[in-house]
Amino acid sequence: MRTYRELFRTPEFTPLFAASCAQVASTTLNGLALATLVYARTDSPLMAALSMFGPSFAELVGAATLLSVADRVPPRAALTLTAVAGGLGGSALTVPGLPLWAMFAVILALGLVGSIGGGVRYGLLNEIVPTNGYVLGRSVLNISVGAMQIAGFALGGILLAVVSPRATLAISAALAFLAALVLRCGLSARPARVPGRPSVAATWQVNRHLLATPARRAVYLAMWVPNGLVVGCEALFVPYAPRSAAALFVAAALGMLLGDLVAGRFMSPQVRLRCVTPLRFALALPYLLFVMPLSTPIAAGVVAVAATGFASTLLLQERLMTLIGEEVRGQALGLHVTGMKAMQAVGATAAGLLAQYLPAGTAMAVMAVASLAVTSMLSPALRLPSNGTPPPGPQPAPAQALAERP
Repeated sequence: MRTYRELFRTPEFTPLFAASCAQVASTTLNGLALATLVYARTDSPLMAALSMFGPSFAELVGAATLLSVADRVPPRAALTLTAVAGGLGGSALTVPGLPLWAMFAVILALGLVGSIGGGVRYGLLNEIVPTNGYVLGRSVLNISVGAMQIAGFALGGILLAVVSPRATLAISAALAFLAALVLRCGLSARPARVPGRPSVAATWQVNRHLLATPARRAVYLAMWVPNGLVVGCEALFVPYAPRSAAALFVAAALGMLLGDLVAGRFMSPQVRLRCVTPLRFALALPYLLFVMPLSTPIAAGVVAVAATGFASTLLLQERLMTLIGEEVRGQALGLHVTGMKAMQAVGATAAGLLAQYLPAGTAMAVMAVASLAVTSMLSPALRLPSNGTPPPGPQPAPAQALAERP
């Protein structure tokens, strides 16, 4: 599968794509409105960053306890219920006078529920498209993330200038409910991929197997840590440029969209293997320029260039697929998504702490240096053999066997 026409002719891909677009737009509006609301109430860069990225901490808890759900429940029901939960949580955040602690309680609850969403969605994608279509399908979903973030931040900037942050939160909740409707009506009822009840024990057992070999650990860490540190730079856009933060977020989304478009549609498998390391370095290097004062157009250009480096994660996912068994791909991809979001929350928190004591631009450059250092340390473990193909790793124990263990 090499063309978008073939992809969108695949049954059920279109509703999965449409629902993903609605959910990304919803979370984008939600995050921008919350960050604006919290920053206005607290005047704290740290609290603003936590309001936008704090759910990822809850997703880390979910990854350790709930992730076996990704392969052990019917995917349509799981995706629909997580979208409904997003709508209900967004509606709760619109309540006037809601205390700050209650807002963060809702945010964390949404993160916990959302921890299973990525694994279910991308595991289902693996079932919907043929094997050779996964990279193209995932790149299109990633492109939709960039496009919807551009639309969401642009619309959010307009809405925040015209209506209140709470009205913007209400619109984000409506989009989440729309996604739930599309999922319920557009997807077929499928059984769970593997038998057995989801449990904390099953989640831990499969996670341990996924992280048991150096090859898989290196891929996971490369997808989690450098990206998370760079997202810490993005978490400082509001304090760096309070009046034009939306433009920087749009630039980041546009760069990510371009990178995923090129990697998924135009790179051959051989070129993708060679581009992993350059893209990982390109992700952080441009942020070093923020030690200098930058005008908004220049800053937006720098951010867009850096964001093309996020395509390295798509290429690393392709490598991960060669190192795991099909029966645990939902949990494996869910572990990637939740680990990535958790590290983004860590990066946002660390950047917020730095910005309490340093200028926002200087804090962004420090986070970029940390990302480059981690990328350099992980590069030897990601180096391919002379034949240019990833070494086969030992496969995880079958999910059914793990589910049957006491």
